[in-house]
Parts: sequence; structure tokens; C-alpha cells
Amino acid sequence: MTAPTRVAAPVLPDDLSVWPASTGRRPDGDLTVGGVPLATLAQRFGTPAYVLDESEVRSRCRTYRAAFPEVLYAAKAFLCRAMVRWVEEEGLGLDVCSAGELSLALSAGFPPERIVLHGNAKSPSDIETALTAGVGRIVVDSPAEIARIAALLGPDGRQDVLVRVVPGVAAGGHEKIRTGTDDQKFGLSITDGSAQHAVARVLGQPQLRLRGLHCHIGSQITEVEPYLLAVRRTVGLMARIRDTHRVTLTQLDLGGGHGVPYRPGDPALDLTALARRVREELTASCAAARLPVPRLTVEPGRAIAAPAGVALYRVLAVKRTARTLFVAVDGGMSDNPRPALYGARYAPRLIGRRPVAEAVTATVVGRHCEAGDVLAADITLPGDVRPGDLLAVPVAGAYQASMASAYNLVGRPPVVAVDRGRARLLVRRETQEDLQSRDVGPR
Repeated sequence: MTAPTRVAAPVLPDDLSVWPASTGRRPDGDLTVGGVPLATLAQRFGTPAYVLDESEVRSRCRTYRAAFPEVLYAAKAFLCRAMVRWVEEEGLGLDVCSAGELSLALSAGFPPERIVLHGNAKSPSDIETALTAGVGRIVVDSPAEIARIAALLGPDGRQDVLVRVVPGVAAGGHEKIRTGTDDQKFGLSITDGSAQHAVARVLGQPQLRLRGLHCHIGSQITEVEPYLLAVRRTVGLMARIRDTHRVTLTQLDLGGGHGVPYRPGDPALDLTALARRVREELTASCAAARLPVPRLTVEPGRAIAAPAGVALYRVLAVKRTARTLFVAVDGGMSDNPRPALYGARYAPRLIGRRPVAEAVTATVVGRHCEAGDVLAADITLPGDVRPGDLLAVPVAGAYQASMASAYNLVGRPPVVAVDRGRARLLVRRETQEDLQSRDVGPR
């Protein structure tokens, strides 16, 4: 049997660049986030668990507010009542995609006029909930929605809307999260005339007030140029709308998709460069088309939530095969489906003790009944990793809790907030009683 590959360096890399800014090292080998030792959190709240640094979330909200005229937090990345309050207090709006996300936001007291509803297949319940609440805008994503919204409004109702267009821009970290190209489920194509047709239909409905255009070209984008191309193409459509319908649109929502590094050395989107160059391109394109510059909106979700989160796991088993050292933990694809869905890469780290062995190459796997339940392949861990150890995974604040499932009837983990040396529970762990309470069959 071949031994696991050993890394030449006798100590593990200590790069904390992708961890929350509040992360600190302890002499015993543990890390602190928000002033709280991670091993203490694992003991108090159990594992798996999500840890969210409140100060990191707030800081990133403020950075966006300083860079763009209007910022909507994308609720799909992660939402709970505390997150709703943080976002509102930092002056952001909210982008929701369902009646569920909207209802949670309203239950936390978020002002409905600062909420935008969109999604490619809004149910009548989604639309009715939004209209009843009085959301600020609804993003039209298909021709069927135009008549549906108008009918639910009735003859005397009024609603501000945007039309989501597809600018024909390919961008994003994986083909499954590229949404700016033709022939996919989101939006209305500029190329084939679907967007222009939808605009005409919206303008034909007196209950709908067309305020502008919306586009979202993909996720985990780390380059500025795709956004500039999207600006040019959407402004071109705005000019055609003005020429055809004598209507000047006043809003342009460029969506989100701003990429963040998940491992040291990964590329990241330069937010300062993005804001400056998008403003420059928008000003130049509007000047060339003789249009007033519309209000610019962005919708970051991952870029606010992901770097603020850390996932905690406990090692259950270590298994050496001929080629691989498998480290199995008490979570997996039920609490983080991203590696299985589109090959997301993470950098787990041993916490809670100082290693005494050289580093080796290992693969961290989950507990679920799938060969694809791999959390992190070919990463560096101490050679003495053993059952009972704790692993922490940074950049875990987005698209983990929000996409978690109860596969194998394993309850979803809790969400714990840390800030200035204190920890508090935001979302409790899903229990077996929770899971069984939905089963109404015979006992």
C-alpha cells in the first residue's frame, strides 16, 4: 500500500487571507473569529455548524454602499432575521426570489419599498405576496408574468417593474452559474428581440410602470470586462426603447455575481475597479446614445456573506487507501452541495490543537451515501489528523446554509453569530423531531 503523499514543508501553510478580517491565532493551535475561539464554538453548539462574523458582514455592506448608488443584498446567498436587520441597518436594499424569502424579510421588519422581487418562474403566490406587501420593484422575467402581474394588480393598481434582459455575455466560474448567455432559462434575449417585445407589452399595461432594465450575467465573476460589455449592450437597448417608444428609462440593475477567493491565491473581483470602470462605461455609453445616465444598482450576495462565514466539522474517520488519505467529517453535501454541484474548491484547516506531524495531501469527504460527497479534494492537512479533530472551512457564509438539505435525514446545522468576543445562536440546529414532524403517515 502506497503511503499518502507528504508535503516537504514540516509545517502547514498559515495563510489566513481568505478568513474573516477578525480571525486571530491562539498559541494552542486554535483560531478565533470575532474574538471567539472556534473550538469553543464547536463544543458549545456542536458540529457541523456555520459561524458568521457580524462585523465582516457589516464592513462589506459599507464598502458596497460607498462604491455604488444603490445596493441590494441578494437574499438567496443566505438569509435569516439577523442578516435582514444587519443589511437594513447598513442601508442596503434586498433582492428576494420567492414568497418565502420575502415573508422572512417582512417578519424582521424590512421596509417593503426597499425590496425587489425577481426569479425566472414566479408563482402566483410569489407575485401576490409581493403586491400585497408593496415591494418597490418586480423584475419581469417572462412574457407570462406581464399579464399575471397586471391581472393581480387590478385596474386601479400600480407597480414599478424592470425587465430582465439577456445581454449575450458569457461570464461566471462554471457553466452552471452563467446566466448572461442566450438559450438558458433566465431573462429575455436582446439578440432575438424577446426583450424588445416584452418591453412593448409592459408599456401596453397601464398598471405597470417600466423603470428600467435588469441583467445578471453569472456568478463568481472575477473580471471587470464582462460587466462593461453588459453595460454597453443594455444601454444600446435603452436607446432603441427611447427611439421606438419615446420612453427614457431611469434605472439599470447590473445584478451581482461578484467573485471572491475561496482559497489563498484564488482570483477575486476588484470592487474598486469595478465601480470606477462601470461608472465610466455607463457615462460614455449614455453620452454616445444621447441618454441621461440611469441610476445604477448592484446585487451582491456571495461577496457580502461568503467571506464572513466559517463551517465547523468534526472528524469521524480517517481511511488510507492505496492512493488517497480520506478524512471523513460529520457533515458533507447536505450542508455544502457546492463541490458536488459545480466543483467548488475549499481549504479546510485543522483547529483546536497544534499538529506534530508533517503535512500530507488529503481529501475531506462527507458522511453521505454518495461517492461525490467530497468537500475538499487534494488539500493539505497534518499527517496526524485523527478522529475527534476539528476542521474549519473558511468562506462558508454563502450558498451553504441556504442550499442545505436533509439528505439521509441529517438535520441542517445551526448558524451562530460572533462579534466582539460574544457568540449567539441565529438559527438553531434542525432536530429529528423537526424532520419527523412533517411526516403525517401512520406511526
